[in-house]
Amino acid sequence: MNNELMEAMNLLEKEKGINRNVLFEAIETALLKACENDFGVSDNITVNIDKDTCEFSVFQNKTVVETVTDKAREISLKDALLENPSVQLGDVIQIRLESKKFGRIAAQNAKSIIRQNISDYFNSRAHDIMTGVVQRVMNGIVSVNLGKADAILTREDIIPGETFVPTQHVKVYVVGMRDGGKGPRVQISRTKANMVRRLFELDVPELRDGIVQIRAISREAGSRTKMAVSSSDPSVDPIGACIGVNGSRINPIVQELHGEKIDIIHWDDNPALLVENALSPAKVIAVAADEDDHTALVVVPDNQLSLAIGMKGQNARLAAKLTGYKIDIKSETQARDEGIFDEIDEYEDDYENGYEESFEEEDGSQDGGEE
Repeated sequence: MNNELMEAMNLLEKEKGINRNVLFEAIETALLKACENDFGVSDNITVNIDKDTCEFSVFQNKTVVETVTDKAREISLKDALLENPSVQLGDVIQIRLESKKFGRIAAQNAKSIIRQNISDYFNSRAHDIMTGVVQRVMNGIVSVNLGKADAILTREDIIPGETFVPTQHVKVYVVGMRDGGKGPRVQISRTKANMVRRLFELDVPELRDGIVQIRAISREAGSRTKMAVSSSDPSVDPIGACIGVNGSRINPIVQELHGEKIDIIHWDDNPALLVENALSPAKVIAVAADEDDHTALVVVPDNQLSLAIGMKGQNARLAAKLTGYKIDIKSETQARDEGIFDEIDEYEDDYENGYEESFEEEDGSQDGGEE
């Protein structure tokens, strides 16, 4: 019995979910390829693998001839008689091929199949959420078992302030596969903006059905996320769909992210209106957006300036990432002193008449307020 190969097969079938028949077929193919490299042919090679004991043997079928003209396919009568005393000219006999390299080929090919299987599996799960089990925590780095493979949460991929203990279940975002020193490695994270996206897509049916779309998202993990949404159905409120009745949909996500604030705003194809929405929960008096330069000049009431900018500039920074616009925010007093209103051509028509109304509109922020 080939104990080493047997243990490997059992481990792979049980822990990695790889069907052993797939591995046996792959090993057979690899051995045939090795013979073809050595002899130039493989169509007269037979590989026998005992699936119960994992023992395998390789034979070369040769025709018994008087004079050998093709060493890969023929054997002389004299040599054939040494293998089988009753052999006759024209018979086809099997010559067992003994080579230590066959064992190495089998092992190497099994490893290759394992790696490819794991790579294919996790590539198919890229940009998705998986639940793993914490194995070890060492120097701020967390090893997480994802069933088919272990992965590492680096410090950069851990939400600031969160801690882990062995055997704890944890949701992670699968970034994809990356090259490592010992082969491909699964790259996971809990800080990517798309983790928030996928959590909503898993919990909000309207997102899965394509009725509601997440058009843009920006995040500073552990602190705040801004997400712009739209609806293809006028009767469906995209913000309400994501929040749920009494926060039934958003609250579990906030809890999963350890209280991270999530602002959900309406997407608008008009960049000025999109910038205005992105600065929520702050109210905006006027916006002038330059689509060519991707810059926006924003005027807010004096008492909204700190809210629009946010603590350490976070609200403005996230709004800029969300919209793709460089945003310059001025208070109303600053704007009047600097004559900025004269630069905003659409101010009188689009904003001044609706100034009071804009203060009455509901914003889509969750846990909004002063930062």
